[in-house]
Amino acid sequence: MSIEPLPIHYGQGDHAKICIIELDQPGKAVVVLELELIQRLEAAIDALPQDARGLVLASASERSFVAGADLKSIMAMDDEQLHKYLEYGASVFGKLSRLPYPTAAAINGAALGGGLELAMHCDGLIGAPSPSGKPYPVGLPEAGLSICPGWGGTQMLPARIDAKAAIEMTAVGKPMTYDDAVSMGLFDATCAKAGDLRKVAASWVADRAAPDGHVRKLDRDGAPSVWIGRGDWAPGVLEALDGVRGDLPDTKAAAAVADCVDIGIASGWSAGIKAEREHLVRLRHTPEATAAIEAFFERSAGKDKKPGAAAKA
Repeated sequence: MSIEPLPIHYGQGDHAKICIIELDQPGKAVVVLELELIQRLEAAIDALPQDARGLVLASASERSFVAGADLKSIMAMDDEQLHKYLEYGASVFGKLSRLPYPTAAAINGAALGGGLELAMHCDGLIGAPSPSGKPYPVGLPEAGLSICPGWGGTQMLPARIDAKAAIEMTAVGKPMTYDDAVSMGLFDATCAKAGDLRKVAASWVADRAAPDGHVRKLDRDGAPSVWIGRGDWAPGVLEALDGVRGDLPDTKAAAAVADCVDIGIASGWSAGIKAEREHLVRLRHTPEATAAIEAFFERSAGKDKKPGAAAKA
């Protein structure tokens, strides 16, 4: 059975051949990271034209970029299934990191857990305030459920903002607000109005792309362009990790986050995200995670009454 790709839009004028992949889940108020969406994203990436000059990843939802992963589906998998699912997601996100031209994520609303990890596989993060004016959350909340990120969050966020703050927030599962994310320098560019976001993101990509009609392939190595193992970030992140260890909470999730950062710097991108997967699969069975996730589902059941609503993390 063929998978329908996510919608692809094509820029004009100064944005000629800058493509926009739209994260779209018809019938849902927010975009949730689940198997079908990942499959449709893979199909869209594979369908990008050979002469594309750049890519913007945007959301069809006004309330979220991606509000997180479908935690209920994740918890329903056995260990082998979850390992394969996490590996598959990593392989699709990795396709973004291997595209030979600049990429950016246009963040217009909640970007949590796997949603932020997906965005950070792009070269640039472009942000805009919510149309409602209410600051939305951005971050990695997994440790708040006594688990840990599984798609590279521990490897990328400390290279995007102050490393010490990133490790601390990831280790306790505390997201930022949009305003905090702006002040901490998470975004490579921002715009004042959500309606301008895609244009600003396309301009950011176009400024870094080859002129129309020219070929300029970026030197890619399979890992995201911004992650802790690159020479520009590794020494500072390692120093931040050593400095913050004693301040981290005494939890299995915090210890897993620190371990993943350590492994990524010492052994490389693939080893770092493999460590995340192994910790996530293991931690979800602990009494702390079981209790925290059950409580989360109970809270979600009281909030999410609409058809198709999903628990997210």
